[in-house]
Amino acid sequence: MTNVIESRAMSKAKPKRTAGKRRDSRGDQRRRKIFKSLHDCILAQGYVKTTLADIAAGADMSASHLLYYFNGKEAILEQYFANVSVRFLEKIEEFSHQEPLEQIHSLTDFWFRGEAGAVKEIGFMLECFGAAVNDDVLKVTKADFDTRCKAYLANIFDDCPGIFMSSSKDAAEIVYGLMIGLRSAVYFDSDIDLEDAHRLFLGSTLRMGGLD
Repeated sequence: MTNVIESRAMSKAKPKRTAGKRRDSRGDQRRRKIFKSLHDCILAQGYVKTTLADIAAGADMSASHLLYYFNGKEAILEQYFANVSVRFLEKIEEFSHQEPLEQIHSLTDFWFRGEAGAVKEIGFMLECFGAAVNDDVLKVTKADFDTRCKAYLANIFDDCPGIFMSSSKDAAEIVYGLMIGLRSAVYFDSDIDLEDAHRLFLGSTLRMGGLD
C-alpha cells in the first residue's frame, strides 16, 4: 500500500506511486483488450491463421504498440491460457465444500452447461491444447492444469461411498479422460451435443463413485 504523505510540499506534488498505479491500470486494460482480441481471432479463424497484426487490429492498436506488452502472439497465448486455467481451477474449487453428489452435479454443469461448456469455448480449449504440443510454456501450464483437475476429482472419489475402481486416483484419471473426450466429441461429432455429453458424464461419474 502507498504510504500516507504528510509533508505539505509533497502533497502539492503529483504522487509518483499513484501515477504508477494509473499506468498499471491502463496497462491492465490494454492487456485485457489484447487477450480478448486473441480469443476472438482464435474463435474466428484458429490460432495458426491468426497473425500479430490481426490481434493488434482487434485490440485497436498497432503491432509495434502490442509488442510493448507481449513479445509475439505465442507470449500472448501463453499468458492468456495460464489466466484461463487459473480461473477454471478457482471455479471448480468453489464446489469443494459440497458433498460428493452435489460436487459432481456442479462440476458437470460447469463443464457442459456453463460458460466453459459453450461449443466455441471448447474450440478455444482445443486450439490451446494443440498449440501446447510445440510450446514448452503452454505444455507446462496444461500439465499443471491436468494434474490439479485430477487431484480435485480424486478428492471427490475419496469421499464417495464406494468407487468402481481400485483407487480414487485411477477413478480420477478415467473421469478426467472422459470429460476431455466428451468435450472434444461435442466439437467434432454431429451425433453428440452438449446435453448428451452432460448426461453421459454425469451418469458415468456418479456410477464410478457409487452414487447412482
